[in-house]
Amino acid sequence: MNEIRTPWAEKVDKSCPLGEYPRPQMERASYQCLNGKYEYAITKNTASQMGEAAGEILVPFAVESELSSVQKSLQADELLWYRRKFAVNENYDGKRVLLHFGAVDWQCEVFINGVKAGGHTGGYCPFSFDITEYLKAYENELIVKVSDPTDSADQPRGKQIRKPVGFWYTATSGIWQTVWLEVVPETYIKAIKLTPDIDTASLDLSVDFVGEARLRATAFDGENAIAAAEFDKSGKLNIPDPKLWSPESPFLYDLKIELVKNAEVVDEVKSYFGMRKFSMEKDKKGYVRLCLNNKPYFQKGLLDQGYWPDGGLTAPTDEALSYDVQKMHDLGYNMLRKHIKVEPARWYYHCDRIGMLVWQDMPNGCGINQMIVGVLPNIGIKMLPDKYEKLYNRQNKEAQKLYRTELDEMIDNLYNCVSICCWVPFNEAWGQFDAKNVANHVKHLDPTRFVDHASGWHDQGGGDFKSIHKYILPLHPYVRDNRAFVISEYGGYSNVVKSHVWNIRKCFGYLMFRNKKTLSNAYRRLHTGQAIPLIKHGLCALVYTQVSDVENEVNGVLTYDRKVVKLDENMVKEINARLTY
Repeated sequence: MNEIRTPWAEKVDKSCPLGEYPRPQMERASYQCLNGKYEYAITKNTASQMGEAAGEILVPFAVESELSSVQKSLQADELLWYRRKFAVNENYDGKRVLLHFGAVDWQCEVFINGVKAGGHTGGYCPFSFDITEYLKAYENELIVKVSDPTDSADQPRGKQIRKPVGFWYTATSGIWQTVWLEVVPETYIKAIKLTPDIDTASLDLSVDFVGEARLRATAFDGENAIAAAEFDKSGKLNIPDPKLWSPESPFLYDLKIELVKNAEVVDEVKSYFGMRKFSMEKDKKGYVRLCLNNKPYFQKGLLDQGYWPDGGLTAPTDEALSYDVQKMHDLGYNMLRKHIKVEPARWYYHCDRIGMLVWQDMPNGCGINQMIVGVLPNIGIKMLPDKYEKLYNRQNKEAQKLYRTELDEMIDNLYNCVSICCWVPFNEAWGQFDAKNVANHVKHLDPTRFVDHASGWHDQGGGDFKSIHKYILPLHPYVRDNRAFVISEYGGYSNVVKSHVWNIRKCFGYLMFRNKKTLSNAYRRLHTGQAIPLIKHGLCALVYTQVSDVENEVNGVLTYDRKVVKLDENMVKEINARLTY
């Protein structure tokens, strides 16, 4: 039974939790947070109305989480309903009112004053509706209806399961990111796309907006405007003597984008960007090396699953959200692999400002075939063609379409994030299909980043990485090809810290150690004896498992409640200093 909480659980603002502006790369002055207490009900999926409330739920915490105040599991044949009253704080005469959701898992319909305003399918990305025509002058009613099959269907769901065991964790259903309102003019900016180019010292901009107008963009170094340009839909800012972004020097430029009509600014958003470049080149021995800003750069990172004992997929506070990033940066890591989850936009903002590279996984569905994932790779069979879709649990063609739709949505949503350097479409053959073509598709959508097309095993020869997972067995070199050699999961060294575990009777780990000393000594031996020597044999990146314990899994650098660092911190810093070209 879970009896642990993070230090931030008591700091949650019950009137408006996680009230910080949720979209730092497209910020407007108009912002009204709708987080807080909602009425909720759980009904059979045949119900046409919410009916009487069962109680209150604290949004944006999922119904299964402790911080939601509900802690109930939504079943596949049930609907979860939310209801609250609201008034638009700002005068919106002659303007539009947009209702935004950071993420709702999995399928939802939204009603304003009894009228359907829209719906969305997919549990990890933001969406919005123009609700102006449905509003009343004073008080309004918002109702959200949610269905979520979790592990009884094939939709992208990551590691969510109704009965947690091993490395499968408590499900997340319903609203789990910020809900908010925004008042915009009739002619307004809908989306921006930013692509830095350090070789030409420029920033490419593409802006999607409603109405007819001209665009004006201005870049700032602190208070000083350093570049400006006007354009129609897309344009370029020349950045003089650009300051390059890196984990060691995470410099960010501020950006203002204005929509100009009849010489008047009718809409304005604030943003930011970083000047950086990800590429690959061969060294003198012919090994492919990962580069940052045209120089070889070794990536030393950790698996980061982003779960919290009190909030589930949702961090209790913004301070908690940034804590893991800052702590791992302080320990000398320069990369996090965001594993089988998409975070709120503010998490990527913290990576951008703190200086942490990110490998972004696509959350998958369809479950796993234990023979394909757990047995064959460990007896040396690591390349099974993924055209055999039934073996990969991917024969459901509708699920393949859902995967592709949500993959594109994720990439589009996160494209501007400075810190993201790699997309990971598939992990350990979970629901894998057509991986090589999927990798090519991702590269077409975003040629500026790396692609790890089949992380772990059943490599289809695509993407940019020869990507290996290795637990318990020794790390060793692999036959080189024209891709970079990365160990994208390893370690998993485990330790139970009593009073800081989710369930003392169900602790799970790969190799278990008695205490901090034996765990730290084993970590040191793993790196000095195996990992560091592989760098001269072409190793480009490491992803240690993992940032924190997660539910029954106890192989974190931190305990699940983030109250204990399980490894000797000075030793970790020393090892990370040696992990370099």
